[in-house]
Amino acid sequence: MDALAGLLEGPRARGAFMIRACFDPPWAVRVEDRAPLTVMLMVRGGAWIVPDTGERLRLRAGDLAIARGPDPYVCADDPGTAPQAVILPGGACSYPDGRPLNGSMDLGVRTWGDRADGEAVLLIGTYLVRGEIGGRLLDALPPLLSLTSQAWDNPLTPLLMTEVTRDEPGQEVVLDRLLDLLVIAALRAWFARPSAEAPAWYRALGDPVVGRALRLLQDDPAHPWTVASLAAESGVSRAALARRFTDLVGEPPMGYLTGWRLALAADRLRDSEDTLGAIARQVGYGSAFALSTAFKRAYGISPQEYRVPAPAPAPA
Repeated sequence: MDALAGLLEGPRARGAFMIRACFDPPWAVRVEDRAPLTVMLMVRGGAWIVPDTGERLRLRAGDLAIARGPDPYVCADDPGTAPQAVILPGGACSYPDGRPLNGSMDLGVRTWGDRADGEAVLLIGTYLVRGEIGGRLLDALPPLLSLTSQAWDNPLTPLLMTEVTRDEPGQEVVLDRLLDLLVIAALRAWFARPSAEAPAWYRALGDPVVGRALRLLQDDPAHPWTVASLAAESGVSRAALARRFTDLVGEPPMGYLTGWRLALAADRLRDSEDTLGAIARQVGYGSAFALSTAFKRAYGISPQEYRVPAPAPAPA
């Protein structure tokens, strides 16, 4: 299993928020939705993305940006333009003074802004939930990254433009899968850059010894792995694998395996109805009790509490 495929397989988009945003200058929108990941593809015109902290980013037609939450930012025609709307969690929209927009900027199916044929057009896709498997990947990304149209070959823009405004049965699933493809293609291009600062686990996959060990752990987490068995499969001594793995990945093999197993378990708790015992067997724990103990030690709550989160308190 390849690194991006393995780490993006679990938290695939499910009911992601996706719109075509169309504006005429001057325009600016402040984003405070705390979403874990938002993709912005500039289809026409240009825009600036201005985070509260960090460097602002210029987008031109064909460029793509990825914002890693939860920090807020402003998307505008010019860095000096004051926001006219605020995007809040759950897709709610308001004026900067807090009054609800009440659909005043709706322009049709998944289309929002000033006018449908505005000077600036962006496709925006937002993942609403942070999946635990994706956490290793998300944590490796900067708060804001961009790819110019010259840096990657993106054949998905025309298809996305066609599909985003369609209103047919199953359309949300189609858009979810297209968003996944867009993200995987973008991150592949991002990590392939000569200047890329890829995470340790990603770089380690290129090592002939540690890369093989990582793939074995990712492909078959339920196997009763030991450092000795991993070393035998990787063609080196136990001590050599332990030292090399820790140096390249930043944690020992069994520590990495524990984190991977628990991440898989967390994803299955949220996305399946499997019993805790079944999930334990799938990810390499001998019993539901063993998994529950390890899970609570790592996450601070029981698997049941993770699967059924406590309801948010009612507003005062």
